[in-house]
Amino acid sequence: MKIVVLDGYTLNPGDLSWQKLESIGDLTVYERTPPTEVLKRATNADAVFTNKVILNENLLKQLPKLKFIGVLATGYNVVDTSYAKQAGITVCNIPAYSTQSVAQLVFAHLLHFAQNVGGHAQSVRDGRWAANPDFAYWLSPQTELAGKTLGVIGFGQIGQAVARIGIALGMKVIFNNRSLKTTTIEASQVDLDNLLKNSDFISINCPLTEQNQGFINKTTIEKMKPTAILINTGRGPLINEQDLADALNSCRIAGAGLDVLATEPARSDNPLVQAKNCNITPHIAWATLEARQRLMHIAADNLNAFLNGKPINVVNA
Repeated sequence: MKIVVLDGYTLNPGDLSWQKLESIGDLTVYERTPPTEVLKRATNADAVFTNKVILNENLLKQLPKLKFIGVLATGYNVVDTSYAKQAGITVCNIPAYSTQSVAQLVFAHLLHFAQNVGGHAQSVRDGRWAANPDFAYWLSPQTELAGKTLGVIGFGQIGQAVARIGIALGMKVIFNNRSLKTTTIEASQVDLDNLLKNSDFISINCPLTEQNQGFINKTTIEKMKPTAILINTGRGPLINEQDLADALNSCRIAGAGLDVLATEPARSDNPLVQAKNCNITPHIAWATLEARQRLMHIAADNLNAFLNGKPINVVNA
């Protein structure tokens, strides 16, 4: 079996092993594949793995040997799954590999706004504490999270993990979900307006759909507290970026922590890059070593299960 990984670098920049996939067949790994090279590199492959390389209908029609596509991520919009099904190509994704890692980054952003550890540490390096007449100072208000309200938008596995951490820190948790959710977590389901109005911190953890694209916009931001902090580790297009930038620059809300943008990598003209009190990380929530190890193992398990006639994590059944 010939196996091709089209863009393996983000998954494995050198700190993981491809051994599990190598044990299955003849493996070729490309760090990155430009659109002009996809067909050439995938032509003789029985199985192809992709993270962000697009495999559309036109391309798939030119790959008659291809029987398996492994998406090295949870989202699989880079593959034309409908045509793949029609062509007899099984498409599998990697669900739930990064739940704890994503929830952890939500709170890395949240805690930055609560206490700004990095900024204070840098001020000490710069000599400000040594020169200070008092034993303590702070560059920004220090906020205790206990008693604050955390609003979670999207209450799947990641949203629930975020809620559990918030509860452990003494926060009141409310959540909004597109369907009624029964949970043993000490959190209350509310409508979106209620969540926006009452939350001190808002964490977006819902999938992107045609219905919710750009749902964080001028209208919904107007419903938030002026002291609210917005965290997005979901998908960039959930936010109208110009509306959020305008709100931040006018102090309509207090801050935003973003790990995703509508266009990635970030464009230099993205209004959020220089927006006031906006901290952007380069889509790293998924990228802990432990999460990437799980992703690598599940990717190999998906291919093995397919070869054994019992495919798992199929998204185009």
